[in-house]
Amino acid sequence: MAHPHFVITIACADQPGIVAAITTELAAIGANIAESSQFWDRQTNRFFMRIAIETPDGVDAEAVKRALQAPVARFEMRLDINTVAKRPKIIIMVSKFDHAMLHLIYQIRVGWLDAEVVGIVSNHEDSRRTAEIEGIPFHYWPVTKETKTAQEEKLLDLATKSGADLVILARYMQVLSDTLSRRLFGKVINIHHSFLPSFKGAKPYHQAHERGVKLIGATAHYVTADLDEGPIIEQETERVTHAMTADDFVAAGRDIEARVLARAVKMHLESRVMLNGHKTVVFG
Repeated sequence: MAHPHFVITIACADQPGIVAAITTELAAIGANIAESSQFWDRQTNRFFMRIAIETPDGVDAEAVKRALQAPVARFEMRLDINTVAKRPKIIIMVSKFDHAMLHLIYQIRVGWLDAEVVGIVSNHEDSRRTAEIEGIPFHYWPVTKETKTAQEEKLLDLATKSGADLVILARYMQVLSDTLSRRLFGKVINIHHSFLPSFKGAKPYHQAHERGVKLIGATAHYVTADLDEGPIIEQETERVTHAMTADDFVAAGRDIEARVLARAVKMHLESRVMLNGHKTVVFG
């Protein structure tokens, strides 16, 4: 199996010749394409492409960028080049329910998810023991109306100093401010149950059980100033029945939330997610 050195993502207005222009320049520097995916959004006429490449010794990210200067300028592309060998750094934010966080940590431990957790941030003490066992710095930052701004500044400082590539809200039950959401746009992923907007507030699974819901699920999305309405990355649903209790709903829901969040994080860290206005293009 090929082991790519770099992942290139491009986005631009669609027109003939884009793929040929990119691949010609990559061939000229001796790059081998290990994986390639593309999508044309006909409604917006936007073209999206993800290419994983292997390069000869001595051909670094800057060399790849220089090689692609001409097609980037010609097609007015948005270009990103990510180094595969660079292990992404993540910050996990959690409140009391830790199922999604624990699943992320487990998937990192077994190697399915390639990331380094540089900090666990919580407004409760419940996950301190987990952080200590895993050797992850734990930051207990309670949030009140008076301390919210200061707490978010500490989060930004932590993200900057640690070099975090992604902040994950793994059932972090605090709403990020509009200012923070805008500053970290595209770098914060949230997970929530799929009952919104029908069942808000406390015990949504119990509310769904009382209404006889037949499908439950979860949504992972980028965080924006519009609460729980950011571009969706991944979703999953599961059938439930009248014979299940409210606690069965909760257990099934937590399981789905953990899986969906892990998949969304993996796809983001592997540069498989590209923003397309209020939507995403997700390459499998």
